[in-house]
Amino acid sequence: MGILDSFGALVSSIIASIVLLVFAIVSFFITVFIVQVGAGLAGYSPSGDYIVLSAAILATGAIVAGATPMSSLAGVEE
Repeated sequence: MGILDSFGALVSSIIASIVLLVFAIVSFFITVFIVQVGAGLAGYSPSGDYIVLSAAILATGAIVAGATPMSSLAGVEE
């Protein structure tokens, strides 16, 4: 049963990686839309490369912040 358990863990981690990748891509597209609308509301018309760069930085920051364990900041011990 050890091999089947290992195979199940491998498949579940692959599925989790695919789901996280899809969520990251969706998050990036939503951030591109928000940055573009926000720049328009502020009266700016930046080129597409600056919009994509700022959206990539914001999406990366959100993903890294979501993956960072916050228990050390709250004083909670595991």
